[in-house]
Amino acid sequence: MSALVPLLVTLPLVGAAIALIAGRHRRTQVFVSTITLTLVLIVASVLLYAVDAGGQPIAVSVGGWPIPFGIVLYVDRLAALLVVVSSVVLLAVLLFSVGQGAADGDDDTPVSIFHPSYLILSAGIFNAFIAGDLFNLYVGFEILLVASYVLITLGSTESRIRTGVVYIVVSLVSSILFLAAIAMIYGALGTVNMVQLSERMTELPQQTQLVLHLMLLLAFSIKAAVFPLSFWLPDSYPTAPAPVTAVFAGLLTKVGVYAMIRTETEIFRDNDVNTLLLIVALATMVVGVLGALAQAELKRILSFTLVSHIGYMVFGLAVATPAAIGATIYYMVHHIVVQTTLFLAVGLIERRAGSTSILKVKGLMRAAPVIAVLYFIPAINLGGLPPFSGFIGKFALFDAAAEVGTPLMIVLIVGGIVTSLLTLYALMRAWNLSFWREEDDSAETESRISYLDGSDGAAVQTERRVIPRIMTAATSGMVVVTVALTFFAGPLYAVCERIGASLLEPVSLVQLEKEAGQ
Repeated sequence: MSALVPLLVTLPLVGAAIALIAGRHRRTQVFVSTITLTLVLIVASVLLYAVDAGGQPIAVSVGGWPIPFGIVLYVDRLAALLVVVSSVVLLAVLLFSVGQGAADGDDDTPVSIFHPSYLILSAGIFNAFIAGDLFNLYVGFEILLVASYVLITLGSTESRIRTGVVYIVVSLVSSILFLAAIAMIYGALGTVNMVQLSERMTELPQQTQLVLHLMLLLAFSIKAAVFPLSFWLPDSYPTAPAPVTAVFAGLLTKVGVYAMIRTETEIFRDNDVNTLLLIVALATMVVGVLGALAQAELKRILSFTLVSHIGYMVFGLAVATPAAIGATIYYMVHHIVVQTTLFLAVGLIERRAGSTSILKVKGLMRAAPVIAVLYFIPAINLGGLPPFSGFIGKFALFDAAAEVGTPLMIVLIVGGIVTSLLTLYALMRAWNLSFWREEDDSAETESRISYLDGSDGAAVQTERRVIPRIMTAATSGMVVVTVALTFFAGPLYAVCERIGASLLEPVSLVQLEKEAGQ
């Protein structure tokens, strides 16, 4: 089974090389990309079943180097689950982009560039999830960031280049902080292996631990778009092509959250900053949703709700009980799927109406009822209406916090409930204006919502385009997945509970060596 682990990274890299060689053969690139991500999904599903049924993680020492001197790939329940979910999302967005490229003559997402970059991005994401040491985690971040620099500027429009530069600068600052923290940790403890760090970190004074802890949190918070380090996201994501925005929103910030979970539960168990994280989580939830309420452009509304809901994950991480960690994992899976689906649905709205401004889009319920349903289901799910997965995840987080029962936890629970209601209001207001509003209601409605920010992206009007069936099918498939998270919430949540319990159990270096067969 351990032989399958390296395939999670090597398959996308080999696929990217083949796609690059076949740059002038569009169908070959589509075939290679689809087959590659399908194979990764199969491999990851097999590994998830193996580690969950067996109860033991799988560790692979690359090149046969003894642990902790070599690169260690580490697949436990958390890593395997996130790779499975990421593969599903990446495959659906790929199919969506194929339809868009075929319909538009690849003007918006040039195939020769898109497919190799997309597969490299996938390799970086998978590598980050299965990294067993901090430096390999850094490498995973850099692989996905290099590819994201290309993807976010596809089409080379002025707005994409401008926001792409901001994205690159912010990402480089985060990477420098991360690399500096790694260097300091290695200098202090002589290793970057996460298991060995968990054993040695207590040897350092609490003040030194705190400095290293905060440096890593700062780097990961930038990548995860945690307030007040989230300023870059609402301007960067909406300008990219619809498939790129969808995969960025669904996955890239979650890699930062994943890194926070790993470091908080494994490396810094005895040096917690949970009170600080709770305050930051509350600020992220509230500021994010207030930003969403002030927007008139659908992509910007979703970008602000993305920031807001990162706060729920930080909240669960800060509660720091097995139940809270399990709820956080479940909510992360839910958010990856639902947020991606919403951005794909908005991509369909943009093609059908020629705009994503709720000041301009109207009457889509009669013109495009299918799109109305594809937006409505994940919107109410993200808003947390029962019985959907959004409600299940939030209720589990609130229940775990209530068990702790401190006054600050109660404040966070109230803040989370208010944020959920405001999220539902923002998304349903957008749905009502875009789908229910008729031409006759436009003047009266626009006077009532004149307070909304209609600048920048909201002012852009493009031509209406044909929606290929594959784009609708890919979005519909993701909507089905969002509903499946509710129908299969029991088994999925049981896995997440086991993840929460196992993450708070220390793994020894001897055990890691045994898992790697050394």
